[in-house]
Amino acid sequence: MSVPPESVVPPPPSEHIGDIPAEERTWAMFAHLSALLGALLTASLGAGWGCFIGPLVIWLVKKDTMPFVADQAKEALNFNISVAIASLVLLVLSAITFGIGLIIAIPLWVIIGIGWLVLTIIAGVKANEGVRYRYPFALRLIK
Repeated sequence: MSVPPESVVPPPPSEHIGDIPAEERTWAMFAHLSALLGALLTASLGAGWGCFIGPLVIWLVKKDTMPFVADQAKEALNFNISVAIASLVLLVLSAITFGIGLIIAIPLWVIIGIGWLVLTIIAGVKANEGVRYRYPFALRLIK
């Protein structure tokens, strides 16, 4: 058997994808996935309102030192604020209509919840790959 020439042997895996260091990619992934932890920890207090706390803390701590993390944490924060606004609007609709609005609100809460979960996981994976993920249904409130 012959040994393949050096040019055919793949290079060792790099810790960088593009120009984004592994540490920044990991923190960016945490920025997205911390929303899941925040929602789980505050679920017993009412609908997981704490989903924005993790992205907010990561953005505040890392915004000056890690630009990719700042971008992704801000994106996660905007998305989670957008989801919270949508849920609050449905809650107000239900209250104004004395519960009749729940016919619309409950199915929409289920759809929003599943969408939130799926998009948050996708965003975490993409951020870990070094991709600047943009949520499709986010209001860009934090610039």
